[in-house]
Amino acid sequence: MTFLIIAFLLLRNIRNKRKANVVLAAQKEEIEAQRDHLASALESLKTAQTQLVQAEKMASLGELTAGIAHEIQNPLNFVNNFSELSAELIDEMGEELDKGDVAEAQAISADIKQNLEKIRFHGKRADSIVKGMLEHSRSNTGEPQLTNINLLADEFLKLSYHGLRAKDKSFNAELVTNFDPSLPKISVVQQDIGRVLLNVINNAFYAVQQKARTTASYRPMVEIGTARQNGSILISVKDNGTGIPQNIREKIMQPFFTTKPAGLGTGLGLSLSYDIVVKGHGGKIDIESNEGEGSTFIIQLPV
Repeated sequence: MTFLIIAFLLLRNIRNKRKANVVLAAQKEEIEAQRDHLASALESLKTAQTQLVQAEKMASLGELTAGIAHEIQNPLNFVNNFSELSAELIDEMGEELDKGDVAEAQAISADIKQNLEKIRFHGKRADSIVKGMLEHSRSNTGEPQLTNINLLADEFLKLSYHGLRAKDKSFNAELVTNFDPSLPKISVVQQDIGRVLLNVINNAFYAVQQKARTTASYRPMVEIGTARQNGSILISVKDNGTGIPQNIREKIMQPFFTTKPAGLGTGLGLSLSYDIVVKGHGGKIDIESNEGEGSTFIIQLPV
């Protein structure tokens, strides 16, 4: 009798283990399937993130286009004008040589040389604008290089302003620069910091533009300045626009968060800027704002 009981218990344990093994095998298959599904989803998210980041870069490039067109037109006008003037001077020089007036021909020759130097200068200026545009459009992050932050900030302030003016001819704003002339060059990824400046400056112009549409006797103003403080370089972008409400101030660096109407913002500009400054360069971004009075973005980069 005892033997039968033991045999029954053993048989029941074997059956239970088999059932448990079947259940475990099913659970293992389900876990593996979920793992594969999550891996696939993660890969899809990474791909989507890469595409969104590139889309944001191209969107900012589009915003730059009008400003670049304005900026590049100036040196091209100089090149064209000095080229035409030089051609006329060459004709005059030939006439003076025919008359035997070598001294006058030499004076004209000196003028032509000066014109050629100006053509070369403005040609290099146009070249630098084009190279900056191409760097901005590239998908790679580039390599750090010693950069004059004052020149970079001034460049993107002008490009952003002219880009907005190209879209809205009625818009005007006072541009104020307060650059520290003793600022040292620092090693940064130039096109990435340029992208940060563009995002922050564009937001400043957007804020003053919105306020100008609703406030009489209002003078829009955007100020950009640099300073050196405790081993870091500070870049401040200040506006007297609409300001940022307290209840959303903590959210504006989050991906996809935007206060702009649909179609006017991706909500990625400031989150990408945060990643570039904080994660890419070991810096900080601070925000000071009073609703209805304006905002100041302070970008801190280590020297």
